[in-house]
Amino acid sequence: MIKSHLHTQITVLIFALSLMLSVISCMVIGATDLYAQARPNNPEWQSQSTARTISWAQSHHADQIMAVTANPHASDAAYQILRAGGNAMDAAVAAQLVLGLTEPQSSGLGGGAFMLYYDAKTKKLYSMDGRETAPKAADEELFINQGTPMEFWTAVLGGRSVGAPGTPKLLHTMHKRFGAKNWADLFTPALTLAQNGFEISPRLATLIEKDAHRLQKFDAARSYFFTENPDGTVQPKPAGTLLTNPAYAHSLELFQAQGDVAFYRGALAHDIISTVRRAPGNPGLLSLNDLKDYKIVERQNICAPYRGYRVCAMGEPSSGGLTLLQILGLVERFDLGTKINAQAIHLVAEASKLAFADRNYYMGDPDFIHTPGALLLDPLYLEQRSALIHPAKRLADDLVAPGTPPGWDGQTRQPDPSIKPPGTTHLSIIDAQGNIVSMTASVEQAFGARIMSGGFFLNNQLTDFAFLPIKDGQDVANRVQGGKRPRSSMTPVIMFGPDDTPVLVIGSAGGSRIIGYVLKSILHVVDWGASVDDALAAPHFLSRGTGIEMEPGLESLHPALRELGHTIREDRMNSGLTAIHILPGGKLHGAADPRREGKAYGK
Repeated sequence: MIKSHLHTQITVLIFALSLMLSVISCMVIGATDLYAQARPNNPEWQSQSTARTISWAQSHHADQIMAVTANPHASDAAYQILRAGGNAMDAAVAAQLVLGLTEPQSSGLGGGAFMLYYDAKTKKLYSMDGRETAPKAADEELFINQGTPMEFWTAVLGGRSVGAPGTPKLLHTMHKRFGAKNWADLFTPALTLAQNGFEISPRLATLIEKDAHRLQKFDAARSYFFTENPDGTVQPKPAGTLLTNPAYAHSLELFQAQGDVAFYRGALAHDIISTVRRAPGNPGLLSLNDLKDYKIVERQNICAPYRGYRVCAMGEPSSGGLTLLQILGLVERFDLGTKINAQAIHLVAEASKLAFADRNYYMGDPDFIHTPGALLLDPLYLEQRSALIHPAKRLADDLVAPGTPPGWDGQTRQPDPSIKPPGTTHLSIIDAQGNIVSMTASVEQAFGARIMSGGFFLNNQLTDFAFLPIKDGQDVANRVQGGKRPRSSMTPVIMFGPDDTPVLVIGSAGGSRIIGYVLKSILHVVDWGASVDDALAAPHFLSRGTGIEMEPGLESLHPALRELGHTIREDRMNSGLTAIHILPGGKLHGAADPRREGKAYGK
């Protein structure tokens, strides 16, 4: 009893100190006005400290179980389920239900997700696609207005951009297959927070304030996040405000009692469709039949070797896995040194440009378009592409083009190089039996389409499609088609050692930058021997086709990179990495990205 009381006091003290540090970080960011205007590359805003070390609250060592998410409430929910005998799948369900409440800008029941699940008993890996689908009534003209592609925000706000959500069905489907605890018991943490309230975190408060001009256009978001003044104006609720969500609690109760039927056939389905089709100014096409017909798809595992490891990631319609594995395959023949250096960044950037050229040209929903898929990882093809990389100079722009993998006989098409702003989260969980969940979930842009149904935000994932369906008389692979899933960059990863046992669980938020965030972290662990917390905290560097994007902290390497011909754009980046490193002997080291408010809990 005394130990329990002491543990509670310590936990409260830690939370208070973390909250105070987060507030100070936000004050500093606000004072320096680093983000005076919205930027498509940083839609969720970086609200945590950019110090290159992680506080011990965001990094944890354990022997048996570990849960790491981008939000302390969700990490705690997953941890409590694990401690009570639940497995990784049970914990993932509980965590995601909480994330939809306490981190609503990033993911939720109105969005979609990709999940890698490792079953320790059978040693089998599952790749599960819970991506949103376009309404069957949608066609390639969805985002065309009088022959011209819509402006991005015109397309996003309202119902037009909403696809059929996949997260509820993914959670229920995977729990039925792999869960250990009673389904209803997994809802307690989220229900308690929704009914009794949770404090708006500094990060969420910052995001509400920055997006106020869009959020307050819609009644549900306006009444939820804002306080109305006597003169009729509104102001965002500040950090520390106790926020309850009775509508979300009711949705959870229906989900708890009925399973995914509530979302795809029941009362919640009708409310979602009504919200989408009646969205003021920009109604959508989603129908009840679109929800009824939605299915989770089990995809083929995408794995490739890297320096003696086997790296497994999500396949299409996510471009993340193939692009990540291509980059690793292209740089494997090079020695990247024993620590981060200009030569290594040069090589990674060159490989990234080539991989993104293939991504933009080929990748999309394999159920709708013929794609090379795993042919892009053919060893001979990677060898040929890697030979284009010169250690001493930048690749000429005209050589940064898609290649032709062996055996590929598909049609000629046009690339979709567009970069869309995301609202995304990632969770990494390991249970006492060794089962693993690596799941990336999203509503696309921060707060999705800004319309709410049942206390949660609906996604705007359809704007992940190419707005322009045809270029120069040729189809774009990622064009809109009814029932199709838009291309994604989400990159959940599970990495295996030489003995084929798991060694690293990782993923991130961050749109098309996710690929670079995960890549950088793997390189730090595998090539440069960093601990997982140092790997996540290290400054980012990446390329998505042109130039190199770098975080502050690597300025000493700029001259050498410019000498090699690179242009450099320095920017703070809003990654949301979570990871678990399985150390020799089975010890677990979990870490959350210091750029957000995530936390690792373990035992």
